[in-house]
Amino acid sequence: MEQWIDVQTLIWLFPIIFVLHDFEEIIMVEKWMRKNSDVIHKKLPRKIANRLIKQFSMSTAQFSVSVLVIFLFVSSSTYMASQYVNHGSLSNIHLFTVFIMIFFLHVFTHIGQSIFFRSITPGVITSIVIVFPYCTVLLNSLFKSQVISWNTIFFSLPFVILIIPIILIAHWIGKKVV
Repeated sequence: MEQWIDVQTLIWLFPIIFVLHDFEEIIMVEKWMRKNSDVIHKKLPRKIANRLIKQFSMSTAQFSVSVLVIFLFVSSSTYMASQYVNHGSLSNIHLFTVFIMIFFLHVFTHIGQSIFFRSITPGVITSIVIVFPYCTVLLNSLFKSQVISWNTIFFSLPFVILIIPIILIAHWIGKKVV
């Protein structure tokens, strides 16, 4: 069966899908945190609640800067994946695979947060409507076209954890710059 959209297009959709999803988070996070800090304190142990509130208590502008920093990594990984498919000079599929796996797993954190807090949380709508279907189609297409294999996934999996400091640094930059 022929693919209805080619792998190259799916790869280049990643930054666009990322931005759509993060626009929802950017728009909602400041107001949601302000409105739900009491709920967070009631539902989570004090240390975890305080850390969560400290990490995500930022203005819309600060959060936007954080997203911009992460977007630079997303865009770079997308370019390298495109080069990989085209056998270009700066090709690397592993970094892209790491970011796609994080993006895919991120869907479930949003769903889990919404269930746990019994409310619409920042990012849950686009996670369900856009990110999950996109990641499913992309991963399926990457496997079918043999751009990635299970070896690629297993090789990339440990590096998923190494992205966490990048996200924390992005949040720190957002808070310091704005």
